[in-house]
Amino acid sequence: MKKNIHVVGAVIWRDGKILCAQRGATKTLAYKWEFPGGKIEQGESAEAALMREIQEEMNCDIHVGEQVEHTVHEYEFGIVHLTTFHCELVTGTPMLTEHIDLRWVEPKDLHIVDWAAADLPAIEKLQSLYSLQ
Repeated sequence: MKKNIHVVGAVIWRDGKILCAQRGATKTLAYKWEFPGGKIEQGESAEAALMREIQEEMNCDIHVGEQVEHTVHEYEFGIVHLTTFHCELVTGTPMLTEHIDLRWVEPKDLHIVDWAAADLPAIEKLQSLYSLQ
């Protein structure tokens, strides 16, 4: 039986663009792009986990807004339950500590990078909602 992994992702907005982060060579899903975030710890809310993860990974503080999407995707290593949220930067500038690259991308262009499969439903939703604006 595969392990269930509960994670959160931040759809961080700045000037009409969304922050995309690329995973490193030694990480699971190497070189795939994702919304930054991470695992929810026991007893932690999704929003609290997301604020903690962005502080740890990017040295930034965020405000967590409404949910974008919830996706369940089965990978070889486990079943990922990903919840993404609209977020905005409160303090700091995202830094590369866990990722090898960061890009600010317009919603209509989100398809140009190679996303982790669990992120794709959120990408589709964001593109349908914001590409025409």
